[in-house]
Amino acid sequence: METPKTLQEAIQYFADFENCRQFMIAIRWLDGKVRCPECRSEKVTYLEKARLYKCYGKHSRAKFSLKVGTVFEDSPIPLEKWLPAVWMLVNDKNGISSYELHRALGITQKTAWFMLHRIRLGMSMKHKHPTFGPSKLGDGGKGNGAVEVDETFIGGKLKNMHKDRRARFAAESGHAGGATGKAIVQGILDREARQVRAKVVPNVKRETLQNEVLENVKYGTTVYTDDAVPYDKLHWRYVHEVVNHAEEYVRGQVHTNGLENFWSLLKRGLKGTYVAVEPFHLDRYIDEQVFRYNNRATKGNPLNDADRFALAISQVVGKRLTYDELTGKTGERPL
Repeated sequence: METPKTLQEAIQYFADFENCRQFMIAIRWLDGKVRCPECRSEKVTYLEKARLYKCYGKHSRAKFSLKVGTVFEDSPIPLEKWLPAVWMLVNDKNGISSYELHRALGITQKTAWFMLHRIRLGMSMKHKHPTFGPSKLGDGGKGNGAVEVDETFIGGKLKNMHKDRRARFAAESGHAGGATGKAIVQGILDREARQVRAKVVPNVKRETLQNEVLENVKYGTTVYTDDAVPYDKLHWRYVHEVVNHAEEYVRGQVHTNGLENFWSLLKRGLKGTYVAVEPFHLDRYIDEQVFRYNNRATKGNPLNDADRFALAISQVVGKRLTYDELTGKTGERPL
């Protein structure tokens, strides 16, 4: 069978470990030569029965698997299950819950939850997508592009909270407004590149929101925002256009509807698929949606499911997430 193009083909293809092995080699080492992750030596032998490689260099970790050096490292789950799990997460528009994955792969829900977070780490692009690399968004004022900037609040509604929790949030913030107790997410959308960057920010102060714009958008770019006060000084560095949502949502090209579309996709997944997301983990769920949004099929970017899957797998190398890190227990000593 050729490289799979659909989920059914992927499940059948990766059910054979040899296919998994050859696929991982092709993704990790473009020249097809397996190298020891410890000493980078090419002098290695494949131990077929153990499904391991043995390095002849002089170091303690002579044997290694293809999962070493990736987000899959130290996992007893075989590649035959890891690879279909990656395929499902990167190609399901609204994400996939740990309970769905647990039923689909025949693993525990806790294991599925851990797997999904590790895959999300692999999907994290951290502003290094091939379209714009590590550079800033925008066109630098060349006149053929623009950037939208907006923020949204994610969390439960106050009216649905227990009165004690509602009172605690109100006491901490000094008011009982609709944003009380919610996480704040800021997004920046490059209309020309059709790429978005988003992250959790601690507050909506001018310094916080404008610093994100300064770090991610080229000086001189046309920037569209709403009339929020924190953006009122952007005209010092950018061509700043504002839409007042109390009066209108669109004025010609001046709007933030592109980001509103992204927010709707993000919240649909959070509310409909994941239901309850802790703020501690929210950044990874945002990275998941950013990956799918930036690699969606468009007229200028005709990616398919297989392309998104291959891109996600190519990003799992050099990343690691332990269970202690995931649960915030790093550094704790056992009693």
